[in-house]
Amino acid sequence: MKAAVLREFGKPLVIEDIQIDAPKAGEVKIKLSACAICHSDIIAMSGAWGGSLPTVYGHEAAGVVTEVGAGVTKVQAGDPVVVTLLRSCGTCFYCAQGQPHICEGDFPLYHETRLHDAAGNAVNQGIKVAGFAEYAVVEQSQIVKISDNVPMESASLLACGVITGLGAVVNTADIKPNSSVAVIGCGGVGLNSIQGAHLAGAQPLIGIDLLDNKLAAAKEFGATHTINPSTADVVEGVKALTSGRGADYVFVAVGSTKAMEQGLQLIRPGGSLVLVGMTASGQTMSFEPVNFSFYSQHIMGSNMGSTRLNIDIPKLVELYEEGRLKLDELITKRYKLEDINEAIEAVENGEALRNVIVFD
Repeated sequence: MKAAVLREFGKPLVIEDIQIDAPKAGEVKIKLSACAICHSDIIAMSGAWGGSLPTVYGHEAAGVVTEVGAGVTKVQAGDPVVVTLLRSCGTCFYCAQGQPHICEGDFPLYHETRLHDAAGNAVNQGIKVAGFAEYAVVEQSQIVKISDNVPMESASLLACGVITGLGAVVNTADIKPNSSVAVIGCGGVGLNSIQGAHLAGAQPLIGIDLLDNKLAAAKEFGATHTINPSTADVVEGVKALTSGRGADYVFVAVGSTKAMEQGLQLIRPGGSLVLVGMTASGQTMSFEPVNFSFYSQHIMGSNMGSTRLNIDIPKLVELYEEGRLKLDELITKRYKLEDINEAIEAVENGEALRNVIVFD
């Protein structure tokens, strides 16, 4: 099969012929139809999180099951599925607490790879999927069967960008109707935080970004107001829209410590800052703890939108089929695998909400 392989951090991906093993017990092989470009892949490919090479990255995918390993019961060959990075055992402490997104279970795929190059050398499966390839083998808990009514390019977005942004609002923060919400960063993840807040009845709902095209998209996804920090004072703007207090919730959907520190200035007493974007390892932010104590404020981290795959993705598919969840509108452009470096560059330059690799 063809795959886009990274052999040196910070360098372009190389299209190679890769061998993929049959799925082992509890695993599923999928012929991928689409895989979106996520900023987490770009961060990982820069070497900011460490790791070993060569590696096939890509983790926001959808496709059709072609083969199942022993003991697989949730899907069969021919089923259309969303393919995610989330693995869960269903029995560990966190799974029992309803937090499968931080499962502590162990799986063979944490220690083995199903990919090899032409010489038989191991190729790593990046971010637990290796979706920049024509096929993938993943643990069965990583997939969810979906309706045939969802186009595969749109379905792939459910694997990360949608559940991460929207889930941060409706799962992690569990905002209530009429909450005031500000979202810093109106890219693929931030727009889903905005549409999650819109679905939850947030008012006002403020999108914040340096790019006017993304602020225009924020309005389309439900923002009632937008602020461009390059032309307006963000703190004054948010306070003006929230009776001078600040927002009930601020979601930071970019991996920037500067943006996160700015978010601290936008929450009201008793309010919450929710960190959604992923920074490089080792980066830190600073704040005065006394203010958080005195004003009873909160900081929350949100990993993959605190998603429960088998509950949340079917609900999102239902919302899409009802016309209440925007997926198609998130796609900026579709690319062939051979053009993946061009697709990545467009994302890095801020030209795309979500670029998607579409396989034949």
